[in-house]
Amino acid sequence: MNAATGAERAEAALANYGGRARRALLESLPAGSPGPWLYDLVRRYPSRPSKGVRPTLFLATCEAFGGSAESAMGVAVAIELLHNAFLVHDDIVDGSRQRRGSPTLHEDVGMGLALNAGDALGALAQRQLRLAVDQLSAQVATQVLEEFETMVLRTAEGQATELGWCRDGVDDVGPEDYLDLIMHKTCWYTTIHPLRVGALIGAACRADGLVPDLDAMIRFGFHLGAAFQIRDDILNLTGDDRYGKEIGGDLLEGKRTLMLIHLRETARGRDRELVTAFMSQERTTRSAADACRIRTMMDRYGSISFAQDYATGVAARASSSFEAAFAPVLAEPNPGADAVRSMITYMHDRLL
Repeated sequence: MNAATGAERAEAALANYGGRARRALLESLPAGSPGPWLYDLVRRYPSRPSKGVRPTLFLATCEAFGGSAESAMGVAVAIELLHNAFLVHDDIVDGSRQRRGSPTLHEDVGMGLALNAGDALGALAQRQLRLAVDQLSAQVATQVLEEFETMVLRTAEGQATELGWCRDGVDDVGPEDYLDLIMHKTCWYTTIHPLRVGALIGAACRADGLVPDLDAMIRFGFHLGAAFQIRDDILNLTGDDRYGKEIGGDLLEGKRTLMLIHLRETARGRDRELVTAFMSQERTTRSAADACRIRTMMDRYGSISFAQDYATGVAARASSSFEAAFAPVLAEPNPGADAVRSMITYMHDRLL
């Protein structure tokens, strides 16, 4: 499969699976009172243009292992509702001003209403999940619920680590620390969880007793999610209006991205002192001029090129780990597996 074909297949998969999940999500949302203060706000983020990466990975994997996307749609909706709840809370924590090309919810309606809407999205995700697992066997339902619990806890652990690094001015972190961080913060809920739950539900629909290798899904999901996160970090520095978020926001927040870690490790003399001082500051004391200076240094020390090369290597490992994770269902033509495979190209190359 060449890159162009992979990109085309990824876009088709996102339009198919992600589009169907988005429509089902919007249809599931309640209306009524108090509309202007809650249910209208709950619809804001899900109504904005988005790719639907997580439901796409889940539904395509479910079909790849023998399930039906239509019958699994309730779980896909729960996954995407929880994602939107996370986004509302993340934007508040990060002080972000833009999400999907429009003002963040807290910038538009205030902190209190936005936080409450995020909580409601989380509750709606739980309700959708409960309704969906009622259609599964008791054993599979228990496994799916445990997977959701694990994913939420791993994500919270990753968020706590990143927030702690920033609050306490931790600067002695390396690439391995960064990878451990994004394994928790990003990979579990973006890739690992959709893949594992999709494989569980899909395999449960088979008559041959196939048991998916969930550990292999962790390995594949880690490499796929890492390629996605590194690319997202790069876009936060180099993206344009298509990126849909505040350019340079990660720098102002002092996030320990691969580029900032590389810069601290390679800068010398006064430059290194400036980077270390920048990382020790609180966001309220960082200026746009400070961030611009660090951004210029990243170009000079090759930090962005380093991250791009690193992402390419991670994406290559995602390709090989995909073959292991999906090996039981690749003997025959498998459109669902092909859709997942195409996402490797998308995750690494998006918005190039």
